[in-house]
Amino acid sequence: MGKADIPLSLHDKVALVTGGGSGIGFAAALSLAQAGAKVVIADINETRGKASTLKISQLAHNVHFVPVDVSQSASVREMIDTTVRVYGRLDIAVNNAGIGPDSVAIANLDEGSWDRLIATNLTGVALCLKWELQQIIAQGGGGCIINMSSACTLRPHEGMAAYAATKHGILGLTRVAALENGKHGIRVNALTPGGVETELTSAYVKDPRFTAEMNARTSVFGRFAQPCEIAQVVVWLASESSSYITGSQIPVDGGFGLA
Repeated sequence: MGKADIPLSLHDKVALVTGGGSGIGFAAALSLAQAGAKVVIADINETRGKASTLKISQLAHNVHFVPVDVSQSASVREMIDTTVRVYGRLDIAVNNAGIGPDSVAIANLDEGSWDRLIATNLTGVALCLKWELQQIIAQGGGGCIINMSSACTLRPHEGMAAYAATKHGILGLTRVAALENGKHGIRVNALTPGGVETELTSAYVKDPRFTAEMNARTSVFGRFAQPCEIAQVVVWLASESSSYITGSQIPVDGGFGLA
């Protein structure tokens, strides 16, 4: 069977999704589980994370929740240790946990907000990469890591300096990690979603004053993405169908750069 014939099956693979309690993370965890993976949902919000784990467990077996604060190295290491303790290994990691931007011009930059965004969105991904890579290298057999960046790396927005800095930083981490770990059979890629309809964005997405103008600027399709549309690309990247892709920045943005 050639590579073109390989299905998007993740049977018996172990996948970890940070920020898996809602939005893109939940959709990714669900899609990975439906593709056959054993899934660990990690989230700082235990109530939300456990509820999402319960939802997925009603549709697929082998789903586990672990609390995590990705900005804290000890918490991230415990997340990896728990994953291995429960399922024996780690094959796929989706580093999705993050917080949204503050709409503040650089001239009025709030240093506390800057520090929080850097700690969660950038340091969080760096710490996840550190402990994930150590585990995958130690167990052998290769693996796949997917980092969640943003389409704001393709086109700047006013008031998003700190957020954009973290998402550009994720692209740098992705490329260096891919370069360093190809010899271990580990692929590392980044997704850059555009506007996605999640709990975070639903209030203003449904506001008629917002929709026409912003949808036109967000996508050539005139709408935001659904989380499942991002999740399907996660599954593809995690599968053997993308076995020769690493160090890449993959837009899933409905033509955001064109709109």
